[in-house]
Amino acid sequence: QVQLVESGGGWVQPGGSLRLSCAVSGSSLGFSIYTMGWYRQAPGKQRELVAAITSRRNTNYADSGKGRFTISRDNVKNTVYLQMNSLKPEDTAVYYCKADGLGQSYWGQGTQVTVSS
Repeated sequence: QVQLVESGGGWVQPGGSLRLSCAVSGSSLGFSIYTMGWYRQAPGKQRELVAAITSRRNTNYADSGKGRFTISRDNVKNTVYLQMNSLKPEDTAVYYCKADGLGQSYWGQGTQVTVSS
């Protein structure tokens, strides 16, 4: 069973930075085949894509994070990262990691990010 475990969330003041990590395990096909994505869901809102990175390391960002967020992956450590800089209160949400590959999708349990003064 494929498992995704996020970490790195927490509280940060506006303008601060956080680095989220998502470790993937249990895939018999390996990590590198998956397109990995970071999503977020704020209270009362739908879950939305933040950033994604393909197996070929092509990246895609939502407009809200362009220029501030960077997604990357380490295929040796089976981990995807989301570096978030210049954080704003509106970035407050639960951040989820998702793996897509070969018609299957897997989600992590989420990590809370709170941006406030």
